[in-house]
Amino acid sequence: MNRKSTISLGPGASSLILIFVVLAMAVLSMLSLMAARNDLKFSERSSNVIVSAYELNEAAEERHAEVDRLLYECAKDAGSQEEYLAAVAEALPEDMELLEDEISWSESDGARMLDLALRVLPLTDSERTEWVRHDLMAETGDEWDW
Repeated sequence: MNRKSTISLGPGASSLILIFVVLAMAVLSMLSLMAARNDLKFSERSSNVIVSAYELNEAAEERHAEVDRLLYECAKDAGSQEEYLAAVAEALPEDMELLEDEISWSESDGARMLDLALRVLPLTDSERTEWVRHDLMAETGDEWDW
């Protein structure tokens, strides 16, 4: 008595496997779509932060050029380093301050702040300033909270 056992799947088994495959593909595609959407949001936020930082740097460089022109004008009439620094302190805009030989100010866009300081070099130097501080800081964490 040799009986061979055979397993036979009815016509519904292939349909059932096909349904499971379609459901698995649908779930994987939804997960892929969600991941892509989150990547897009993160990329947009990163791009906004980078653009904002570059805009702050641009504003800082414009102010640096303004300070450089102001130092040039003050250096023309100064006889000594003390007279030079006194003329600079008097000519600086209100949002900038001179402490000893450092001019400091800040640039802000509401979410980030750039803290800046320039050292006023002696009259005998070929350069008028050098960067002492150029720090980018976040003023709020709301932009990165998801």
